[in-house]
Amino acid sequence: MQSLCNRNYVCVARHNSLSDYASKRFRLAGKAVLDFGDPFFAPVDRLGEEARRNGKPFVSFANYDYLGLAPHPKVKADAAEALATLGVGALASRLVGGERSTHQLLEHEIASFLGTETALSLVSGYLTNLTAITHLMAGRDALFIDELSHNSIVSAAKNSGAAVVVFRHNDLDHLDELLGNNRDNYRNVLIVVEALYSMDGDIVDLPRIVEIKERHQAWLLVDEAHSLGVLGATGRGICEYAGVDPNRVDLIIGTMSKTLASCGGFIAAKRNVTEWMRYTLPGFVYSVGLSPVIVAAARAALQLMQEETWRIDRLVKNAEMFRDCAHEAGLDTGPAIGRGVVPILFGSSQETMLASQHLLEHGFYCPPIVQIGVPKDQPRLRFFISANHSESDIRGVIATLGTRPAVAAEEAVHVASAAF
Repeated sequence: MQSLCNRNYVCVARHNSLSDYASKRFRLAGKAVLDFGDPFFAPVDRLGEEARRNGKPFVSFANYDYLGLAPHPKVKADAAEALATLGVGALASRLVGGERSTHQLLEHEIASFLGTETALSLVSGYLTNLTAITHLMAGRDALFIDELSHNSIVSAAKNSGAAVVVFRHNDLDHLDELLGNNRDNYRNVLIVVEALYSMDGDIVDLPRIVEIKERHQAWLLVDEAHSLGVLGATGRGICEYAGVDPNRVDLIIGTMSKTLASCGGFIAAKRNVTEWMRYTLPGFVYSVGLSPVIVAAARAALQLMQEETWRIDRLVKNAEMFRDCAHEAGLDTGPAIGRGVVPILFGSSQETMLASQHLLEHGFYCPPIVQIGVPKDQPRLRFFISANHSESDIRGVIATLGTRPAVAAEEAVHVASAAF
């Protein structure tokens, strides 16, 4: 370390190089966990091909393809046709460079499916939360967010300029109390929740939270990233699942990278909201439009969801089977309700890492969540269940977890202290 001093400025310490700084921050972020093997960034396509070549199984529980639509022939064919006729990229912001004819078709179809007036598509699901929240809220406003909110929500809250009030996870009595004590201090209030929480697999009580937001004259944003195609008899998400009119929700945020087997995000809302955003939302105005290939794939997946509804039923059956089998094996799935996302919690980071490694050695891919996105004392394997998983896949992975090697208590403590 060296010191940089100037008579007009306070002396500040600086690192010798960006590389040194990055190395230190990487270590603080939990790099020590990787000393016991790196299960991340696995080339899953190559691993799958190698396994098949050697006559061995390879089953991924790490991908968001809830309805198993990613490999569907229609999704691939429609994407290929769009590539051939419209090309790869949108080539500009839709506002200043014009849009492809399929952009608004996709948005109309999403809105029609969800039961909202309109929808607006963006190039990134993460960006959608970030740009929408920061655009809506300012210094005299307040955000009330769940303590387990996704990083895109937390980052947006920090950058919005609004006051941020955090309520206990899914504790709507706590939210109601906080609003009762603080609502009058702010001009606009936005409550932000997730329909299906991506790390715990539990859901928000939508009827109750809609009643709370209306009574306190607040706005409500519901992130449906993991619930589209997962919740509701026809996969329309938390509103269908809970029997709530979607027009009582001010903003529905979704992604096309999960059930819709492609990439990007969307905002579904009333027409005057999306029309205002179409001309002013920074993440839309200053970003390129969705690739025509991505649009075609998402539209095909959305159509297939409505035609092949058996996929939703199979997903429910598979997820509930996974949860029940885990319980029978004495495994802790936390508050998961048994839809798309089901975690299995472990007592230490090392136990989690070794469990993931053990599964991979037996043909099951499920990377550990030990540092990012969850509390440090709640490491887990997060299983994404798909309609394409078979009963043998599900029973097999649970049985394999039952044969994982034990971790000595003193070893777990050593690793935890080294990593954190």
